[in-house]
Amino acid sequence: MKGYGKVTPEVVAELRAAIGERNVLYEDKEALENYAYDTAGRIFAHDPEAVVKPEKTEHVSAVMRVASKRRIPVTPRAAGSGIAGAAIPIFGGVVLSIEKMNHILEIDPVNRVAVVEPGVVTNDLCKAVQEKGFLYAGYPMSTETSFIGGNVGTNAGGGKVVRYGSTRRHVLGLEVVLPSGVVIQLGGKFRKDTWGYSLLQLMVGSEGTLGIVTKVIVNLEPLPGRTVNLLAAYPDLDSMVASVAEVVKSGTKMISCEFLDRFSVKVTTDYLGTKLPYQDKAEAYLLIQIEGETDEELEKAYEKVGALCIEKGAFEVFVAESRIDSAMVWNVRQNLAEGLRVYDPYCSLSGDLVVPLSEIPQMMKVIEEVSEKWKIKVANLGHIADGNLHPLAVKPDDVPPDKWGALAEDFYGELIGEAVKLGGVGSGEHGVGFLKLPTLLATKTPEETAIHRAIKLAFDPQEILNPGKLVHQGACAAAP
Repeated sequence: MKGYGKVTPEVVAELRAAIGERNVLYEDKEALENYAYDTAGRIFAHDPEAVVKPEKTEHVSAVMRVASKRRIPVTPRAAGSGIAGAAIPIFGGVVLSIEKMNHILEIDPVNRVAVVEPGVVTNDLCKAVQEKGFLYAGYPMSTETSFIGGNVGTNAGGGKVVRYGSTRRHVLGLEVVLPSGVVIQLGGKFRKDTWGYSLLQLMVGSEGTLGIVTKVIVNLEPLPGRTVNLLAAYPDLDSMVASVAEVVKSGTKMISCEFLDRFSVKVTTDYLGTKLPYQDKAEAYLLIQIEGETDEELEKAYEKVGALCIEKGAFEVFVAESRIDSAMVWNVRQNLAEGLRVYDPYCSLSGDLVVPLSEIPQMMKVIEEVSEKWKIKVANLGHIADGNLHPLAVKPDDVPPDKWGALAEDFYGELIGEAVKLGGVGSGEHGVGFLKLPTLLATKTPEETAIHRAIKLAFDPQEILNPGKLVHQGACAAAP
């Protein structure tokens, strides 16, 4: 198999004729650089040869027909908020940005679905359906920046997974453009089927390696009842972890259960100019959101949860009495990435491990031991009730910035290996991209890897769609 084709002036002319001159960027170095990297950082950047911004499905199909004819690599890009390098064009070629496909097409109250284009900002969808009395529960922590298409690509999760599940659970239908330019429809406005292999579910989490999503039908939930947020402060990690298991099995209607360690809280509250209770001596915090149908039910639920946390060693459990109190507490969790980047502009945010809940105590010990061995300071946080931990590594002073990216991924690789030994995986929501690909391949059997390759080639025999991501790359030219 020969190497990839190049984007020439002739190719650009063909693209502009197909989707409009204003929708194609070429030979504008400054504009192209904006599409060379994602939130993983500029250290991993690769310049695209061109960027296309389709406005509709027919545009996406036309771009893929041009690319397929000349075997030009195409890298789909949503908001660029990913942190595993999935949107980085490591083979050059064309970046296909879905930023202009940003319309909510329908909110259907009868079938309890919304139909959206992939460039819709997650929070915009959440607010739009809330006005109609519904909840979109596929809710990553990057809700104010991420696109629905990116959420589908990585099977994004977040703080509400323990109650509602990740994005896959909420995707009922997709319109997808294949690498050949052919458009297919998967699923629909229904919630059950036994009608052949589920290509719909295969597409969710495929990180743009099998097809380009151009329309999404999402499930809508009824709005939750009355909710309350609790903040529990702990003297040590062990008592915090012990509380989680008790709260999970308590039978309360828990929507979220988030964990922050002392270092995470300090850098974020410094960034926000605020403080949490017991911050001078607490080593860990739990942020718990619970639901009740009535005020009485809600009060009983939060009193029960509070008593369990105190029993396991919490200093105190605080009830957010107002929207302002709740917003203050959640701001600390939601602004953690920004706080860490202010503390250390090179902080690596791609740590994303999942283990069974029963193995959380052991995984926390492993993170501490491996961090000490590598002499890397780590901020620990995560969606702890579903076993999803985010150890985020801070660059040591003696490591040059240009060496740090690779070193951080090697560090995460060791942590992922330990998580797999405990029955877990190396990503719960951030995805694999190309940064985690070597570690992924190291944890899969040859038989499983071969099946992944066969699936990739069935959809994309020329390997032009997001090459070098998620699955083992074939015989094409190596990435620079």
